[in-house]
Amino acid sequence: MRADIQTLSDEIQQAVGLLRRRLDWDTAQKRLDELNAQSEAPDFWNDPQKAQALMRERNRIDNAMTTIREAETELSDTVEIVELAEMEGDEEMVEEAIAGLNRLAERMRRAQLEALLSGEADGNDAFVEIHSGAGGTESQDWAAMLARMYSRWANAHGYKVEIMEEQAGEEAGLKSTTLLVKGENAYGWLKTESGVHRLVRISPFDSAARRHTSFTSVGVFPSIDDAIEVEIDESKVRTDTYRASGAGGQHVNKTDSAVRLTYDMPGQDKPIVVQCQNDRSQHKNRSQAWDMLRARVYEVELQAREAAAQAEADAKTEIGWGHQIRSYVLQPYQMVKDLRTNVETSNTGGVLDGDLDEFMAAALAARVGGEDQDEA
Repeated sequence: MRADIQTLSDEIQQAVGLLRRRLDWDTAQKRLDELNAQSEAPDFWNDPQKAQALMRERNRIDNAMTTIREAETELSDTVEIVELAEMEGDEEMVEEAIAGLNRLAERMRRAQLEALLSGEADGNDAFVEIHSGAGGTESQDWAAMLARMYSRWANAHGYKVEIMEEQAGEEAGLKSTTLLVKGENAYGWLKTESGVHRLVRISPFDSAARRHTSFTSVGVFPSIDDAIEVEIDESKVRTDTYRASGAGGQHVNKTDSAVRLTYDMPGQDKPIVVQCQNDRSQHKNRSQAWDMLRARVYEVELQAREAAAQAEADAKTEIGWGHQIRSYVLQPYQMVKDLRTNVETSNTGGVLDGDLDEFMAAALAARVGGEDQDEA
């Protein structure tokens, strides 16, 4: 077998072996059997929240085992095709097989990263808060571009996106918005996006066509389920209601249905503020706002426990120079560079359309690597 094919085959086998060991195959199979048996019980859905949590665990284990089985089968089949093609001198078939092995190797690299998403809330949905910073209208337009970028990324990965709150800019863009990204491992992937994002471009709002620099902050917080306990002193939470903003006409609420919660959390210099105007019902908005507040409080507590996340906490203290995690340069050249991992690309259009996997994977690998060193 050709050396390049053997190298790919060895890489895939190694990845499959690592995934099997991390999953603990026999234990996982036993747990899956237990969950399948529980899900068939007549009273399984009597407690919907508990049932949903168990089904998420069941799907996570089943998906992980399916990934391993399919990889082993695909590798075996492809190696047989290569051996047959080499015997028959069919170079075209060999090249097709190599392309297939490359795709499988890439899937295994991603699967290994996903296997590292073992944090307490990594499998949960995620709130993505975007706030414009230095740069006025420029920054507000940049905030809208980032909201679109994360929505495109989420849609490409089969996640659902809900707009929980948004405040339009005076001239263009967004002052702020909160997205809820729903799907398996949404928080695990998105958590490394917290920080300040810097944009350099020729301003579409400047008649002199000068180059402008804009800053926008992104904060990512896990949606909290009942499996995670979060304590909030309700006496320190102020509730305000207001009319939800919109595009006008029938989209503007006639009642104070939007809800804002302000929490003076003990030990924090600044209060935590969350807003929700996703629904016409004030009751539903209030419930969702409390979910968002629990997520924010949990993230604060999580960062206090994780030394590796301290840099992210520091990055949120100011939206401006010296705190950015990634630069997006559209003029005078095109480049997106992550300042934490040094991953960069000239495909700025692809990144702004949601092609973020390379950046997320590198940041996640670096973060996990740092945690492993701390534990050592």
